Amino acid sequence: MTLHRVNWQLWSGFLLSIFAFVSYPTLFVQWPVTRDLPWVNVILFLVALVLLFFGLRRAFGPGRGMISRFGAVVLGLISIASLSLFILVAFVAATWLPKSEAAPKVGARAPDFVLTDSKGEKVSLAELRGSSDTRGVLLIFYRGYW
Repeated sequence: MTLHRVNWQLWSGFLLSIFAFVSYPTLFVQWPVTRDLPWVNVILFLVALVLLFFGLRRAFGPGRGMISRFGAVVLGLISIASLSLFILVAFVAATWLPKSEAAPKVGARAPDFVLTDSKGEKVSLAELRGSSDTRGVLLIFYRGYW
């Protein structure tokens, strides 16, 4: 009976693919450069796939048992499933959001609204536009994520 060494390529690829899947919503979504296009996660998945490929080659090499091969296939399938789910959520599902037909077009006049200012008083956009000491109104819209 011979003892085989741990298939580090397979395990590294598996753990890296899980990290790539989990790190986007927990870490990389904080910065616009990695939120808008998850390029870091794509690179992590590519490195994980290369490691998985070499790990699967090693698992199906000569002298490996059936249990080793079965475990390698299971880890590979879980990694591929995490990559597929990531692609579905990050790239495909984003196109499923409905288009807002009622949204103002670029350059169009903003519709009137009323908000509370920092002193707790109601202020309307029409009131700001009609004021004699106001030359214009600058509206800033934040994307969210706070």
